[in-house]
Amino acid sequence: MYKLLKPLLFLLNPEKAHYLTFDLLKIFLGNSFFRSISSLIFKVNSPKLERELFGLKFPNPVGLGAGLDKDAKVFDELGALGFGFIEIGTLTPKAQPGNDKPRLFRLVKNEALINRMGFNNQGVEDAVKRLKNKKTNIIIGGNIGKNKITPNEEAVKDYEICFNALFDVVDYFVVNVSSPNTPNLRELQDKEPLTKLLNTLQTLNNAKPKRKPILLKIAPDLTNTQLDDIIEIVVSTKIDGVVATNTTISREGLNYTKEELEAIGMGGLSGKPLTKRSTEVIRYLKQRSNNAFPIIGVGGIHSVEDALEKLDAGADLLQLYTGFIYEGPGLIMRINKEIARR
Repeated sequence: MYKLLKPLLFLLNPEKAHYLTFDLLKIFLGNSFFRSISSLIFKVNSPKLERELFGLKFPNPVGLGAGLDKDAKVFDELGALGFGFIEIGTLTPKAQPGNDKPRLFRLVKNEALINRMGFNNQGVEDAVKRLKNKKTNIIIGGNIGKNKITPNEEAVKDYEICFNALFDVVDYFVVNVSSPNTPNLRELQDKEPLTKLLNTLQTLNNAKPKRKPILLKIAPDLTNTQLDDIIEIVVSTKIDGVVATNTTISREGLNYTKEELEAIGMGGLSGKPLTKRSTEVIRYLKQRSNNAFPIIGVGGIHSVEDALEKLDAGADLLQLYTGFIYEGPGLIMRINKEIARR
């Protein structure tokens, strides 16, 4: 069905297509009966798919990456498409509109997207209300960030607010300091501010009756020296893992002219052009750290082969985003079937 729907969606502005898809999901999968039917179609059941990581049992290793369901509006519906877990967000303490439109662009010749959304969301408390009414048992990750107007010196407080607000309604956290679309955010990946941020969240976490996993989402544009720093920080702060990787600011290898790319402007690139680099980062982290922590591999997974390559490089779980937009829910099923077959 997605093969029939995709050409129509791709005729629309990407952001309009995004919200139309949400409306369709609510119409067709808002009812528990139809969610059950969808799960029967798309879900692959096999003990070989189950993964137990940082105290959570995942029914399968293929999840949805952050950015699609920013405001936690269709996580139950998305869960019925075969995903093993859903990551919502990025959420910030206060609602913010994000960057000016247009801010989402398809690069169809490369099966890619460029976005400069800018953490557009309705605020963390708004999402909490919906998460409290969760209708399924899908595992939920909460991706958290800072508001655009919050200076980096005060960023820790924003992450604390989101962490405390979401604690009772998500299963794990992802700290996003790697989006290229919030001014100066990536400076928080530097060793000193990142260590301070993660230690603060860990202190909050360890004071809870039962702590929840905290992961760090990193950029694909980090050098090996910076990746070494990330390994040291993850180990020293004792967080639970890494999400590798976010979008890239690189424009290498695209089938578009310099003028076409300049017309699009700034933003993070996702999709097939990111496949190789994100896998390289996964492999480097896994080998250099001697498998010291779990890694969720994300970036350019558009086929079963892409998924297996990331698993072979050391990813423990996977996330789809742009590949899901280009290939539809059948991709989740195909990946899980092949993993189960192995």
